[in-house]
Amino acid sequence: MNILIFNWRDIKNPAAGGAEVFTHEIAERLVAQGHNVSIFTAGFKNSRSSEVINGVKIFRDGNRYTVYLKAKGFYKKHSGKFDVVVDEINTRPFMAPKFVKDGTPVVALIHQLAREFWFLETKFPINWLGYHVLEDMWLKNYVDIPTLTVSNSTKQDLVDLGFKDISIIPEGLNITPLDLMPEKEEDPTFVFVGRMGHAKRPDHVVKAFSIIKEHRPDAKLWMVGDGAMKKQLEAMNPDGVTYFGFVNQEKKHELMSRAHAILVPGIREGWGLVVTEANAMGTPAIGYNIHGLRDSIRDKKTGVLCEPNPEAMAETALVFLKDDSLREVLYDNILDSAREFDWDKSAKVFLKSLETVL
Repeated sequence: MNILIFNWRDIKNPAAGGAEVFTHEIAERLVAQGHNVSIFTAGFKNSRSSEVINGVKIFRDGNRYTVYLKAKGFYKKHSGKFDVVVDEINTRPFMAPKFVKDGTPVVALIHQLAREFWFLETKFPINWLGYHVLEDMWLKNYVDIPTLTVSNSTKQDLVDLGFKDISIIPEGLNITPLDLMPEKEEDPTFVFVGRMGHAKRPDHVVKAFSIIKEHRPDAKLWMVGDGAMKKQLEAMNPDGVTYFGFVNQEKKHELMSRAHAILVPGIREGWGLVVTEANAMGTPAIGYNIHGLRDSIRDKKTGVLCEPNPEAMAETALVFLKDDSLREVLYDNILDSAREFDWDKSAKVFLKSLETVL
């Protein structure tokens, strides 16, 4: 097949996240099976207008705001050359059903709804309009379009909006789970890994750790990642916190493996790849009971869910440190659980879903 994917970012974009990892891992495997995959996406500073990454053709034009208009022009120029179009929706859809009028089937790919993100990423009145009007209005154009998502949480959101044909594509894992449980730090150690922006709520981790520290003075927190909030977080400056900034994959996985648990707050997630990665490194997650994380964290089996506030996260972390039987169950389960995730399986289900629309 000749497959075209519209997405606002590609894997090389500095702001790329879990959705872009998902898309590219799937695309690479489809190419390896003999399919042609093109991704049309926004440009970024010093980006090339086109390139091939592990067989996947990348075309870039516009920016995060204008890429949607540019996509329409791109398709007009290449109409009739693709067998299927995947409209990947991150907050704003590309509206492919409106301009793909040559008989080519369109499939939607939605990792998560924006919802609360509107109030974190935009200002009034756009945030109010987005939350109460725009998102539902945009998505109504897709209720009859075959739709792919990555979790039961998002599937239920889409069902509530009237979507009729929804398939779940399982997440994969781009690291090999450890064979044996790794050696942990001598002192109780927690880690946060992710973009330090408002949607990920890294400040909640620091606030939670301040409470943990009152009860466990020997506790440590490692903050891994970079972003707009990093200086604000550093200014909070509780004792026992180390900021590593952006690190390479090898260092990230080393820190994950040595920590006793990863702390994962947030507003909502499509899935929460960082949870699965940490599990593969022998580390359970303590995370907010929110969309996505309640799918990637199997409560009291591979991690523990808590109410979405720093006080509840701190209380749950303290219970985790005290409860030997709970830790034993989590440590017994996480490596086997992580082995269930495989991008090859994900790509197989993705391809089967595309074939059903042809």
